[in-house]
Amino acid sequence: MRAAMPFLALATLFTTAAFAQDPDVEPVNNDGVRWFNAEEIPTYKIEEDGTVDWPTFSGYRRYHAECHVCHGPDGEGSTYAPGLKTSAMRMDYYDFYAVVASGKQRVGASDNQVMPAFGTNPNVMCYLDDIYTYLRARGTEAIPRGRPAKRADKPEEYAEAEANCMGG
Repeated sequence: MRAAMPFLALATLFTTAAFAQDPDVEPVNNDGVRWFNAEEIPTYKIEEDGTVDWPTFSGYRRYHAECHVCHGPDGEGSTYAPGLKTSAMRMDYYDFYAVVASGKQRVGASDNQVMPAFGTNPNVMCYLDDIYTYLRARGTEAIPRGRPAKRADKPEEYAEAEANCMGG
């Protein structure tokens, strides 16, 4: 069994390294509001000069307004809740969305996970795709910790979608 341990550690290292280069983060198309990958899942786009697309920048702002209190700054996690930058890489988009909307509770002798439901909170739900793309950008290390240095301007279509979602 001990001989297998280094092999398992090495396999985990290579799996993690390959995982960090997850090909499904590649931006393929844009609907005027946000970028999507080939599977039509929201993704981030970062220009060669480091300019972050508006929804990902918005995700940074919304994450720090709504999520970092429990999950720690920059998606890194805390002693209270797991790091979401890794969760966003491991979880299917639709599972991620469901957990945020409906919450999660798993309490037992060896497990204590309680995530409140945010499905009725427009400050989270109107920006959930933004939060997701921000966390994916952090999960792939495409953007470093902290406020992105450069951001694209907010597109007009984004402002309209935001106003519609927020009830304006």
